[in-house]
Amino acid sequence: MLQVPMTDQSAQQSSISTDSAAAQNNSSSTELKEVRKVDGDDEDKELHELLMPDVRNLPLAPPSAVESNFVAYFAPDFMKPGHDQYVYRHPNGLCVVGLAPTHVAFRDEGGVMGVDFNVGKSDRSAIKVTGKRKKNAQHFESNTMLCKVCTKSDSYVVRCCVKGSLLEVNERLIKQPDLLNSSADREGYIAIIMPKPADWLKVKATLLGLEEYKRLKEQC
Repeated sequence: MLQVPMTDQSAQQSSISTDSAAAQNNSSSTELKEVRKVDGDDEDKELHELLMPDVRNLPLAPPSAVESNFVAYFAPDFMKPGHDQYVYRHPNGLCVVGLAPTHVAFRDEGGVMGVDFNVGKSDRSAIKVTGKRKKNAQHFESNTMLCKVCTKSDSYVVRCCVKGSLLEVNERLIKQPDLLNSSADREGYIAIIMPKPADWLKVKATLLGLEEYKRLKEQC
């Protein structure tokens, strides 16, 4: 096979091409390192901000368990003026029902002094739900009575607000009604109800979110 000898000019051009390719590779490698460095710097910055946030951006107090785990809804003037109630919705579907801080009962002298679950045709506190199938759970409408809260001068009916299965009532309120005055949104809740998804969507449309509720009460 005949081989053509390489001239000095050809050798020079080959050398230039090799050097150019090497330079391009070095340039690409440098750019890649710079990109990785920028990405790494961004990740370090995000991690630093997460671990050591600016104290000026932190809330004055950490969120409560209710704020972290539930979405708050409100039923102002439910059935009667001043009968404001809350519905705290958990991601698993459970609804915790209780008295909103603007409920008329808290305006009476001495606040709530007693709670009676013996309303309607049964004592709600006597209902004992058991097992995964929630045996013995009673199904109530949103306007069904849960209990009566009593003050020094009057009594007020508390209702379900949500159509669903009554899973439990807060029996502690029978002996410790003052929990309503001190922590109605936590230990002083009234009941826990499990609505069906379709029923929840219907009732949700009638409730107010936290900010809507605040604005409404500010106008009153």
